[in-house]
Amino acid sequence: MTVLCIASYFKGGAFLETCKQQGCRVLLITSEKLKEEPWPWESLDDVFYVPGNRDAWDLGDLIKSVSYLARTEPLDRIVALDDFDVEKAAALREHLRVPGMGDTRSRYFRDKLAMRMQAREAGIAVPPFVHVLNHDRIRAFTERVAPPWMLKPRSQASAMGIRRIDTAEALWGILDDLGDEQSFFLLERFVPGTIFHVDSIVFDREVRFARAHRYIETPIRVAQEGGIFCSHTLAYGSPHEEALLAVNARVIEAMGLVRGVSHTEFIKAEEDGTLYFLETSARVGGANIAEMIEASSGLNLWREWARIEALPPGEAYRLPAPRVDHAGVIISLARQEYPDLSAYDDPEVVWRLHKRHHAGLIVCSDQPERVQDLLHAYTRRFYDDFHATIPLPDRAGP
Repeated sequence: MTVLCIASYFKGGAFLETCKQQGCRVLLITSEKLKEEPWPWESLDDVFYVPGNRDAWDLGDLIKSVSYLARTEPLDRIVALDDFDVEKAAALREHLRVPGMGDTRSRYFRDKLAMRMQAREAGIAVPPFVHVLNHDRIRAFTERVAPPWMLKPRSQASAMGIRRIDTAEALWGILDDLGDEQSFFLLERFVPGTIFHVDSIVFDREVRFARAHRYIETPIRVAQEGGIFCSHTLAYGSPHEEALLAVNARVIEAMGLVRGVSHTEFIKAEEDGTLYFLETSARVGGANIAEMIEASSGLNLWREWARIEALPPGEAYRLPAPRVDHAGVIISLARQEYPDLSAYDDPEVVWRLHKRHHAGLIVCSDQPERVQDLLHAYTRRFYDDFHATIPLPDRAGP
């Protein structure tokens, strides 16, 4: 089996390695700017480079180039390793008739408007929203739904490009500035609350593995106000965990994910406790969430995803037995080029991040309270020892 992977960002090394270990021929398309990154070269049968960064990729040129490649390479799977590559992979599958998500299905995992509409149709609670398209409908929304509102780009990742708007006057000024770009946004009621994420392995439309987690601080505040990122496993069997796993299964079914992995976010409103769906994706969660899940479960989501993609037609996926420990991750931008984390020497520390101008740790314990206590203590220390901030870009980099 030949697997073509698309990565406009450096990630997915474990996926590439596992595909090769499963006997696949592994091809990679990535940006020329990423050619010096430490890809697992021994696992790659060939690499193809696109000039410039991710924004310079032209879909028409990509389709022609991959079609030319397919003259000599029979492509059995096309996989997007990054969120920004989901549409590219879908368009290639459609054009080449390769199995997997096509254009329409992929929108449910990239387009914030499409996924909200699909969830609402399935009876899943979502915050009130409106497409930034018809001005009469926008005006009616602002009269019916009290501010503040969140203006969200439909296809950016994480908190990029999201703006809080407090008045109708401010909204219409921003929409005027957007001009013909307005239809690429949605407007949503701002819901204060606690944000959770559920990370899943899916095979034959069934969730085979899922873990529920809580962000200690909201991702948008971390990204836009320069906070410290923390997430931890929820206590197994707790009411929060059971509710999240149940609604996550409904989301996966509604979006129609057949096989692969998913990272899905929810918010529990502090006003009335309603659990709202926020967004989902057909990828491994970022910010070292995969490493946190591996610490608690023993399962590497990248490797399990590769095992699923490499399965011959008709062969069933068998999930390895997961552990049931609890884990937490803490990540911060750092003033130092390579921060010294040696003073963080509690026995629960199982992983340390080695990345320029970043400090990060993962802790693991069989006691969820111990994990949370360590994360809160480490957050205070990280602010003193390492913490730095930079402005969040409106769009992703290379």
